[in-house]
Amino acid sequence: MILELDCGNTLIKWRVLNSGVSDVLSAGVVASVDELLVELQGQSALSLQRCRLVSVRSDEETALLITAIERAFSLRCCLAKPALCEAGVHNGYADYQRLGMDRWLAIIGAYQLARGPSLVLDLGTAITADYVDAAGRHLGGYICPGLPLMRGLLRTHTQRIRYEDPVVGLREQSFQPGRTTMDAVERGSLLMLRGFAGTQLAVAAECLGAEFEVFLTGGDSALIQDVVPFARVVPDLVFIGLAVVCP
Repeated sequence: MILELDCGNTLIKWRVLNSGVSDVLSAGVVASVDELLVELQGQSALSLQRCRLVSVRSDEETALLITAIERAFSLRCCLAKPALCEAGVHNGYADYQRLGMDRWLAIIGAYQLARGPSLVLDLGTAITADYVDAAGRHLGGYICPGLPLMRGLLRTHTQRIRYEDPVVGLREQSFQPGRTTMDAVERGSLLMLRGFAGTQLAVAAECLGAEFEVFLTGGDSALIQDVVPFARVVPDLVFIGLAVVCP
């Protein structure tokens, strides 16, 4: 069995694969290393042989996490690291080591699936857009706040915007002008999100030509699916790239 970890700034996504056929046996999301160990040790018939991970956390935090995993399960961890070129994809950053590893792996994952020009949209805490041409050259991208950051910025920097987060799944999506502060913020932020996605299609047409694939990943992908109905929704795009970098 293979343990895969995607260590973000606040959450750790994990899944366990059957190493023979790469079937996902179990998966989850936790807030800390301690929670991760509890969940994994609670899995019946767990027999981990390898671990591969990507982390955007500090070097110290990442080292502590790796040590905890290796001690708990007596295995070695493979940490994905920056590269100028990997699996036919050429890093487009001026300093290739400055490109976030989650973005880099999502780009690699998309190119493995498309083998052609691609736009990768990742909608999480932050929203990122990245472009890869037919030759596998990363052309750069964009970063802007996602919905959680937009809400947080408005609350932090304004005196009168205060409301509880809407309960997921209980509020109908609407684009009518809001008549409460919550509706005004939520709908305004959603329109910004959708407008950003629509703009990326126009930029992609300029950078990549008329024919390109669009990949959607990240927790808020569903909010723009109708803006890019032809997109491929791949929730585990980062893990696909991770498997290529750490086979």
